[in-house]
Amino acid sequence: MTAAAAAPSYTANHATTPLRIAVMGAGAVGCYFGALLARAGHAVTLIGRQAHVEAIRARGLRLQTAAFDEQVPMAADTGPAAVSGADVVLFCVKSTDTESAARQIEPHLAPGALVLTLQNGVDNDERVRAVLGDAHPVAAAVVYVATEMAGPGHVRHHGRGELVIAPSPASAAIAQQFSAAGIATEISDNVRGALWAKLVLNCAYNALSALAQQPYGRLVRAPGVSDVIADVVAECLAVAEADGIRIPGDVAAAVSRIAATMPGQLSSTAQDVARGKPSEIDHLNGYVVQRGQALGVATPVNRALWVLVKLVESGRGA
Repeated sequence: MTAAAAAPSYTANHATTPLRIAVMGAGAVGCYFGALLARAGHAVTLIGRQAHVEAIRARGLRLQTAAFDEQVPMAADTGPAAVSGADVVLFCVKSTDTESAARQIEPHLAPGALVLTLQNGVDNDERVRAVLGDAHPVAAAVVYVATEMAGPGHVRHHGRGELVIAPSPASAAIAQQFSAAGIATEISDNVRGALWAKLVLNCAYNALSALAQQPYGRLVRAPGVSDVIADVVAECLAVAEADGIRIPGDVAAAVSRIAATMPGQLSSTAQDVARGKPSEIDHLNGYVVQRGQALGVATPVNRALWVLVKLVESGRGA
């Protein structure tokens, strides 16, 4: 019997047992959470690009935060087979790669392994579930963290770091373990609304930050930017209402807080554009445009930002 077939499902009965965790798509988000979990004693394997993997194998992952700067030893691999035997898979690939990455890990997943989607966008869990079927539990997670890859094997943390996860048989135990590792984790029965709340934040800032190549704090001080952000948010909220989505909290206040709590952060879209990589804009402002079309809600500002980022990408060969 293979290790993958022998691994048990992870439930609340295992709340104090160290987890076996695989991070599929070890970029800035996956590396940050993986490093915190490894520091807490969990067996973490990062799955990423060759240069990144070689650096981690040689000296561990460098985790640089405001509180500490250290090398965290952990396993690293380039292949999807490295998810074998994991209790939990942190699914952190770009939203553009969701289906292909799910197909890659599917043959290697242990029975009952929980796949947590830590991604931008609002429908990645549904897309992963469509690939994996009922054989493997999938739960959405909403990520609030400002991180960047500062080089191979080096992740830099700028702020925040909490998770909101959907209920599942394993959620309570996972939340307990993650919280003990320094990751504030909340279970919510309205994760779809929380995903939309984050989508609104991303739509408000990501494209503008990418087009200007400016961090949030400087961006909002430019003339007219606050008005554009307000227009983007209003369109997003109109689409969400038409779609029957209940967005929790004070969205306008949350949008304002981003620039204050993450003033030095470039959006992930800005980082992708700067590196000549395809961004997730189709799953951010582009998704709002798509849903708006389906629901009969006009989204001209989101459409303009989506088109402008696509033009920049095409000009840089992304």
